[in-house]
Order: sequence, then structure tokens, then C-alpha cells
Amino acid sequence: MTGALPLKPSFNIPATVSSFIQGRFIQAEAAHQIAVVNPATELPISLLHEADAAEVDRAVNSARASFESGVWSRLSTDKRQVCLLRVRDLILHHADELAYLECCNTGIPLSQLRRLHIPGAANHFQFYAELANQLKGELHQHRSSYQLLVSREPVGVAALISPWNGPVNMSCAKLAAALAFGNSCVLKPSEYTPLAFTRLMDIFCEAGLPDGVVNMVNGRGPVTGSALVEHPQVDLVSFTGGSSSGPLVNASAARGLKRTTMELGGKSASIVLESADLEVALDGALAGNFMTNGQQCLAGSRILVQRSVAREFREKFVARARAIRIGDPLDPKTELGPLAYQAHMQKVLSYVDIARTDGATLLAGGQRAAHMARGWYVEPTVVQAPSNLARICQEEVFGPFATLLEFDTLSDALEIANQSQFGLVAYLWSNDMAAVMHATRELRAGTVWVNTTLVGDPRAPFGGVKQSGTGREGGVGSVEFYTELKSVVIPNGAAPIPRLGVH
Repeated sequence: MTGALPLKPSFNIPATVSSFIQGRFIQAEAAHQIAVVNPATELPISLLHEADAAEVDRAVNSARASFESGVWSRLSTDKRQVCLLRVRDLILHHADELAYLECCNTGIPLSQLRRLHIPGAANHFQFYAELANQLKGELHQHRSSYQLLVSREPVGVAALISPWNGPVNMSCAKLAAALAFGNSCVLKPSEYTPLAFTRLMDIFCEAGLPDGVVNMVNGRGPVTGSALVEHPQVDLVSFTGGSSSGPLVNASAARGLKRTTMELGGKSASIVLESADLEVALDGALAGNFMTNGQQCLAGSRILVQRSVAREFREKFVARARAIRIGDPLDPKTELGPLAYQAHMQKVLSYVDIARTDGATLLAGGQRAAHMARGWYVEPTVVQAPSNLARICQEEVFGPFATLLEFDTLSDALEIANQSQFGLVAYLWSNDMAAVMHATRELRAGTVWVNTTLVGDPRAPFGGVKQSGTGREGGVGSVEFYTELKSVVIPNGAAPIPRLGVH
């Protein structure tokens, strides 16, 4: 970090946000307009022009033309690598501005964005630039008369749909992987959080990415998103979003035989065994619930604590949750900022009454932060649930809302953890290696973190099971998704081809 930013940095917020097609932002004065609102002030700060089907068509055709021209798809891997590493350098150079813009429309504390999200975005470009340059083909000579060559090629046009809870970082994970392997892209960020992408598109141009290789459209899912997924020139769809919209996107893509990855919701279990270091487990459980204002699919929002240590853990967890600093997300001391938009705040608060109806006990929070005059702030909320069958244990809240449960044995904990429609990640806190090895085999989740939390590694295939999604991205998962296998058979000499019609 270059140092703490002033509470009112001098970076300009774009007055309007429009689609980025063929290397430039287009004029779209007649488009449907959506106010971009700062969740900390509840005031509009920019205006987004929604892309309709015709505008999406322009963006996809731009991506298709660039792909077919070979200006990027047939560029040598080492030259693509140079360009992507320039993107990395420019993201880091403009990290303060990107973090500020992201903060203004997400409400995520600037300190978290600057320390974690933006460097993470840059790291994706470094990782995939290096990975693409290390891809290997195969040569098979099992039959003496032939050689079989197997290589990987880019798939084509990738539709990349990213969420509002970590816009730049999550989008860059998709963009870096798709671009590294030679694809062209159309990105659709959330209509709630488009600001930082205005700068990111400029960065792609400055890095030397050819026009049309990265395009961007903005708007609501049922309008812009649907037009993008359904477009016949789109070859693959990477979607990160809610579990209700994911199946609709998947079904729409399937009608066009498009390959997809779906990274959807979660209601992840965080299991604390009596063999755990409780201070470490407390740190991890608090971060896993309240970082990014609790708006993360990775949240370990069902905290399962072994009964022998439950009272101690609960008292310390509640005390620290109440002590979390709520405030202006630009303030470096802030630990919890506002939720992203008003309707979402209302949804999160509605779960307080749902929890009470289910018989849960409210231990902390449960209301808007009274000391904040404006903004969609919700206090860190903690409830003790009567059982894992309560709605508060089965439905994703996606906010600063933690649920505590107690268990007696490891077998009980594993049964409770797997008793969910979701299976994105799981957390395990224990210093008993036998318990760790057993639990990591039994937990039904795409990722299991042991004695740590929120560790992102681009080498690790990431995705969920059950209603948490399908497919994997990251590492070998991205290689499989963003490339196509091609087999080439070459005879070593004259091929023994049957000669039909010769008598």
C-alpha cells in the first residue's frame, strides 16, 4: 500500500458508465439509465447506461471479429504474456484509484480493497500469463505408422458475468484466464458496481491489448445478461452470482450448447473442535463472517462449536463482533462498511425476525447501525440457532450475520455440515491430525480450509458442489474450461488407405 489515502481522495468518479466496445466507450444517450449509488451516503454518484440486445450484439460481434482475425488468438503465447504482465503492472500502478472507485460503489472498506482485492486482481494476470506459457502438448507414437499430436487452443468468445461483492478481483480472475489462453471476451459486471471497470478498460488499452479482445456491457441480468448468454456467437459462459439466477443462466446457455462454469451461493460450515487453538479459530471465524462486510459466498456463516468449548467461544465471539468498527469505508480504521444496496440491507435485516420465528436467540446486532446517520449499515449480527434445520442455517443471508450451533462429536459435526443444499467451502479448526484427515475426506465442499481462512490461490481449482455450482476455475480447471483440445494425426510415411472403386 502506498500509504493511507485521505478520506476524500482526488480521483474522479466518472459521470456516466457505458459499454466498452472495440476499444472505446460508446455513446448511449438513449439507453435505459440506472443510478449508481454510494452505499455509505445513499446518494447517486454516477449514471449507468444499460446495454440492450442490440448493444450486446455489437459487443459480441466485436469479440468474435477479433477472435477470428487471430490478432490475439493466434498471437504467440510469449507476446500475450508480455501484454498481460503489463496489465498486472498497470493495475498495481493505479491500485489506489481502482480501490477508491470500488469502495465508492461497493462500500467495502478501502483498506481491505487496497490490501487484498486489488493486488489479488493483479496477481491473476501474472499467474495466468505464466501458466499459459507453460502449457504442454502431447505426442503419441504408439502406432509405428502414425504420430498423434494433441494440443490446446482457445475456445472462442467468452461471456464473463461477475458479481457485485468483489467486482474487480473476481472479474480479473475470469479475464486473466480467458485472455491468457487466447480467447476474446465480453464482460458484464453488476449494474450496482461498475465504476472501477471504467479505469480497468483504459488499462487494457494502455497495456496494448488489441481492440475488440475485451469488451464490456452493463445492465441488469434479465436484460443485458440474458442477451449476452443467449447470443449465438458466444461459446462459453463463466457466471458468478446467486443460486436462484445460476440455474436460469445455465439452462439458457445449454440451449446453445455453450460450456459453463457456475459459482453460486454458499452456507458454509466452520467447524471448531475442542482440539483447536480457540484464539486462531476466533480470528478465522470472525474474518470468515465479517470481511467484505459479510457479503461473500465464502462466508463460514454456520459456526459449529464442540459443546465442551462452546460457552467460551460464544462469549468471546460475541464480544469481538460487538467491538468491530463500523464506519465510513474510506476511513482506514473501518472494519465493516455498508451493505451494497438498500434492498439487500432490507433482506439481511429480515433474517432477524426469521431467526426469532425459528426459535433462535439473538446474541448481538440485529439492526441498522444507529450511530451512522446515513448509509446501509447493519450491525455485526450473531444468533444461536436451535438446530441446523432452522432457515437461518439453511438459507444464504449474504451479510454480516453469523449463526452458532453446538455439537458433541466430530461425526455429529460432519453430519450437520453436510446437511445443506450448498457445498462451496468448509472450514475446520483443529490440531488433531487424525480428525483433520477424516473430516477433509467427509466434508461435501469444493474447498476445505484447515486452520486458515479465505486463502485464495489461483493454482487451486475453485467451485462448489450441490447448489453451489458446477465446474471449476483456477489452475487446471481454467485450462480445461478456457481451452479446446485438438488432435492431429500424421502418417510417418505413405498411409495405408483403402482404395475403393479400383478393380
